[in-house]
Amino acid sequence: MLYLAESMIQEDGGVRGPEWLNAAVMWLGDHQLVAQLVATVLLLILAYLADKVAKWILSRVTRRIIQGTAFTWDDIFLRANVFRRLAHIAPVLAIYFGINLIPGLSDTFTELIQHAAVAALIVVAVITADAVLTAVRDMYRASPASKGRPIKGYIQAAKIVLYILGGIVALASLLGQSPLILLSGAAAFSAVLILVFRDTILSFVASSQISSYDMMRVGDWIEVPQYGADGDVVDIGLHTIKVQNWDKTIQTIPTHKFLTDSFKNWRGMSESGGRRIKRALYIDANSVRFLDDSDLKRFEKFALLKDYIEDKKQEIEEDNASREADTDLAANVRLLTNIGTFREYVVRYLRSHPKVHQRMTLIVRQLNPTPEGLPLEIYAFSNDVDWVNYEGIQSDIFDHLIAVIPEFDLRLFQAPSGRDFEAALGRK
Repeated sequence: MLYLAESMIQEDGGVRGPEWLNAAVMWLGDHQLVAQLVATVLLLILAYLADKVAKWILSRVTRRIIQGTAFTWDDIFLRANVFRRLAHIAPVLAIYFGINLIPGLSDTFTELIQHAAVAALIVVAVITADAVLTAVRDMYRASPASKGRPIKGYIQAAKIVLYILGGIVALASLLGQSPLILLSGAAAFSAVLILVFRDTILSFVASSQISSYDMMRVGDWIEVPQYGADGDVVDIGLHTIKVQNWDKTIQTIPTHKFLTDSFKNWRGMSESGGRRIKRALYIDANSVRFLDDSDLKRFEKFALLKDYIEDKKQEIEEDNASREADTDLAANVRLLTNIGTFREYVVRYLRSHPKVHQRMTLIVRQLNPTPEGLPLEIYAFSNDVDWVNYEGIQSDIFDHLIAVIPEFDLRLFQAPSGRDFEAALGRK
């Protein structure tokens, strides 16, 4: 500005141009502090306008270009505000080059402002790279591979490293020093850094283990009893894993806890196509007995037992005849029991059930007798893993078995109630 004032002064001491402008230039030339203030304000206004113009140009131009392409990744970059953050370079460059135009500034102060501008450029580069990493995460999340290999933890770790390195380089630029000097000094504080970032380091290791060994995916049903979590994984982050419980509450668990605490993942059940049914009917042992001929004739009318009764009758008759057993005493001969026949009926009923998985384990077995009765356990798998459908299938099976069990002259064990005592005493 002093140069402008000097250029407008004629060699004979006169002034060129309009009188008010000539007077203003002469006055600013005599008041350097005011000239610096005016130039600084103009520079800040220029930087502000550069920021707005750069954002407008980048937003308008990039939006038109992106809308004209068939790619999806550029739309993700636009939503992640990559271009808007990149526009912050314009005001920083305006200050970096414009500081030289302010009159009367010392070289030291000008250099300090330029160092600060370079540090600001590094900050802009870091936040732009942060947006790029976010866009990469969103692109990966939209791909089918993300279902088995989440990378959110890696992205978060990369952002942490990015901000640490960016902060070191920006500080070194601000101080006018080499970043290597600061990095060598930071090595002395490595123990402190490890202590401060202990959970982050553990979480990063845990995220790597979870991803490498495919221990968990978003959408998996997991149980973590230590934290009361039982539901679907909705988010896997660097520091936390969010589980939506079946009551719709959200449980947040530190990621590094999965390195030390055990948890159950039900994904294998979902992928197998079968969900286990494991439940027992408790039979009153006093109702167990041998079957006589009238019972056999009655059971031959059961569609599921007709072939079984015919084969067993022939097999038992041949076995008793070969041993010349005394048929007058039940202990000397081989006979069918009502509980054994009922067990065979349950097996055949499950084998014919359209909702029972026929290629998975199917067992109907007796367990050790208990004070509550003789447990007859059904161990099978439904071919529908959906929770609601599974519960309906299981309930339908046991509804039928409980209703049909009196046909075999068996009784289910049930602890006596007040009603039972009244009946025993002959009261209504």
